[in-house]
Amino acid sequence: MIENEKIEEMMMELEEKSENSLRALEGDYGAIRTGRANPRILDRLEVEAYGGMSKLVELGNVSALDAKCLQINLWDKSLLKAVEKAILQSNIGLTPTNDGNVIRLVFPDMTEERRRELVKQAKKMGEETKVAVRNHRREAMDVIKKMKTAKELSEDEASGCESDVEKMVSEYMSKLEGIISAKEKELMSI
Repeated sequence: MIENEKIEEMMMELEEKSENSLRALEGDYGAIRTGRANPRILDRLEVEAYGGMSKLVELGNVSALDAKCLQINLWDKSLLKAVEKAILQSNIGLTPTNDGNVIRLVFPDMTEERRRELVKQAKKMGEETKVAVRNHRREAMDVIKKMKTAKELSEDEASGCESDVEKMVSEYMSKLEGIISAKEKELMSI
């Protein structure tokens, strides 16, 4: 790799954007319901509370009682109905039971059809992340082309930078493939 401040900055930016795309996908995958009770499924759930929207995790504790049941213990019991409403409006496919003290979510066994739907959804999310990483690559290549046109880089230097970008992007693509296939395997296992 050549010694050029602009190129180093561009490579760091490419790495940071790609890493953020991977983390975002993993966060999205955490919200996909599998057959097991996972408190992360509620991480993004927002509840109307105190005149505004608050994340559920800010309003109480979410814990897994066992492999098939989550329990939501709110600090303010007056929010039970609002949390119940938010869960029903989200499309996580679970029906809450409210005993006046805590809310429980029982995870039914998933059908083969539901598993296939979730795998499709996961693949679509993975594909969108791949597109995002490819867009980051295109942006980096544009920087290199502009520098080459402005004679800030020679042909050889530009070629070397382009191969560095390709190498980094292909590493992220293989990481992505691993994340996608692991989620697919998780969804299809009973």
